[in-house]
Amino acid sequence: MQASIHLRFDGNCEAAFKFYAENCGGVIEAMMNHEGTPAEAQVSPDWRKKILHARLKIGDLLIMGADAPPGSFRKPEGFSVALNVESIAEAEQLYKTLSAGGSVVMPIAETFFAHRFAMLNDRFGTPWMILAERRMA
Repeated sequence: MQASIHLRFDGNCEAAFKFYAENCGGVIEAMMNHEGTPAEAQVSPDWRKKILHARLKIGDLLIMGADAPPGSFRKPEGFSVALNVESIAEAEQLYKTLSAGGSVVMPIAETFFAHRFAMLNDRFGTPWMILAERRMA
């Protein structure tokens, strides 16, 4: 069994997944819109190019996502997508990239449990934690 996360977007899933792939070292494994599928009849013509299913792999993390149907999008709350990285430099770069145009919950800093730790919401509304952990014995 593999656990994964599924993110819902307010019409910008494709842009978000392309951004995550480019800036987080991920690979988009699937990007399917409504057009040409049985779901096409369930949405308005202006929604047919919106994403029905997307799949992104970042290291061992699998993120799936879709555009929420009009009127059903809700701001994500109660979770964060956590990225554990090996170096301070990588943590700081991810923080800089993901926080641009978003909102910082906790600025990147050294903590008792990490060389660097940060919490933020990116410009697409996705909550992230970035962590360059201290090795605990």
